[in-house]
Amino acid sequence: MNGKFSQRLAAERERVKRSAADFVRSWDAFWFLPRHVETLAILRILTGAMLLYTHLVLATDLGSFLGVDAWINNDTSRALHDGRLGEATAAWSYLWSIDSPAWIAAHHVLVILASASFMVGFLTRLSGPLAWWFQLMIVHRLLGSLFGLDQILTYCVMYLAFTPCGAVFSVDAWLRRRVLGRRREPIWKGWTWLLPADQPSVAINIATRLLQLHLCVIYLFGGLAKARGQMWWDGTALWYAVGNYEYQSWDATFIAAYPGVFTALTHVTLLWEIFYCALVWPRWTRPLTLAIAVGVHAGIGFGLGMATFGIMMIAANFVFISPEWIRRWRGPTAERLEGPSQTA
Repeated sequence: MNGKFSQRLAAERERVKRSAADFVRSWDAFWFLPRHVETLAILRILTGAMLLYTHLVLATDLGSFLGVDAWINNDTSRALHDGRLGEATAAWSYLWSIDSPAWIAAHHVLVILASASFMVGFLTRLSGPLAWWFQLMIVHRLLGSLFGLDQILTYCVMYLAFTPCGAVFSVDAWLRRRVLGRRREPIWKGWTWLLPADQPSVAINIATRLLQLHLCVIYLFGGLAKARGQMWWDGTALWYAVGNYEYQSWDATFIAAYPGVFTALTHVTLLWEIFYCALVWPRWTRPLTLAIAVGVHAGIGFGLGMATFGIMMIAANFVFISPEWIRRWRGPTAERLEGPSQTA
């Protein structure tokens, strides 16, 4: 009996060791396996375009948002963060100290240039962090005038800014071919960092995982917050959304004739949002999960008058598309490694 028990114990120990080793290997691969950049490059273009759009819209009435005569002036904005008018935060913005309209306008020109450079992938190693920094300063200044689009943009730019997302589909890729060509050693070694090569990188994978997990957290807590409301359980939440004339882009009140439809869509939306963080990872449930995401956010965008938010949320979901699929679409061009190797 003691011999059989010892054998079983040894077998169980071996099984636990193998399971632990498999977990460590999977964890290491999840975070640190080098990944190609195509997915992040497309997300850079979409995020940069939306970032540029928001700053251009802000420029049309800049004085109402920034400066001494803004709807929420500098002192009030500072008070919203330091605890005098609400809960204290660690946020800070140098824009609280700028009152001159000329300086504010000059600053906003730099903001627009940084956003445009990031979008087209021009010196992305520099324009990315700069675009993120400007965005952070502006959202800290504009507390009270923000909505979901600003938060989504800020977190996307934050993760993208510190990756070689300008390696493809960018001005940087074109410059790399012109500046480095087929040289084995560039005249200035900094070119290999400033103009990153189209090669797999650990930094790309880490940023991808952080973007994915951040999106999962957003959906999870958004779904749990919805679950606290009775309308999401009795199936009327969708009806109250489409029937609200304040947000309505097109008249969808005809859905009232089909209560079973909007009740089902309400419940599907709630369950999808809560369980998104589990359903988006398995390959066999991912396509349906992403398809529902497109449907939900397209509905929000074109039915509730929040097109920019809907488009940006669809773009954020794009991070779950494999770069290998995009490389197959690119064809033989993607297989050529240009210039010296660079690991970010």
